[in-house]
Amino acid sequence: MSITVRVPAKVNVQLAVGAARPDGFHDLANVFLAVSLYDEVTATPADELRITCSGPDADQVPLDTTNLAARAAAALAARHGISPDVHLHIAKDIPVAGGMAGGSADGAGALLACDALWGTGATRDELLDICAGLGSDVPFSLVGGAALGTGRGERLTPLEVGGTFHWVFAVADGGLSTPAVYGEFDRLTAGTDVPAPAASPALLDALRTGDTTLLAGALVNDLQPAALSLRPSLAATLAAGTDAGALAGLVSGSGPTTAFLVKDEETARTVADALIASGTCRTARTATSPATGATQIRT
Repeated sequence: MSITVRVPAKVNVQLAVGAARPDGFHDLANVFLAVSLYDEVTATPADELRITCSGPDADQVPLDTTNLAARAAAALAARHGISPDVHLHIAKDIPVAGGMAGGSADGAGALLACDALWGTGATRDELLDICAGLGSDVPFSLVGGAALGTGRGERLTPLEVGGTFHWVFAVADGGLSTPAVYGEFDRLTAGTDVPAPAASPALLDALRTGDTTLLAGALVNDLQPAALSLRPSLAATLAAGTDAGALAGLVSGSGPTTAFLVKDEETARTVADALIASGTCRTARTATSPATGATQIRT
């Protein structure tokens, strides 16, 4: 028997970042949207915990116990007093190290798959608690849709979305370290009064009404200056996307993937082709939002 779970990528349509806390983390107002790019995680009984991976950039995915999928399986097994003997295969389609929560998605997918495989019967609250212990983005990968994340981003409030939004994601060569981007944020804001993060009423209104133009005007990522400081070439990608007809563009999370909001599916294809032709990114992918969270699709 094996269990396969499909789990989505995310885009941060707002990422408001507060000053560094004493524990080194930052308070956030993080508006997540799940998008229709997916990884699939398959759990199969095995003699020991083992991770394999296939798909684009699979060679960049760690196959040891640092992988969030492995950590998720171990955490669930420990809670229920069983041995985490499972083979987890990750079929990647979410860009690796791209600021789209691919690793977090794999953790959430593995958690749901192992719960079904082992029959642990974990409640939704228990799964979310384990997710929060794994990382700030993992709870949202489990629930999907749209949500406001506060605290480190792990405390979720579901948000209403009144329509479908069309996106283009420009995938850069190489990754950006999330800790390095936050460190650069701290350097750039040193000596300034960093406001407490809060969700934008205009942005929440745009999501609720499904107004693409209003959402384009409200997109914001407080980490973008830090990501551009560490990877100045991203500015050319952002310019290429907006020049090609995107309503707005921003760095996705800590980057280096850049996200472009467009008015419809046809424009998405046009912008994606222009981004690839510009030579400012490795490839470009189209997607829609919102998308469902981690979902069992095969047994």
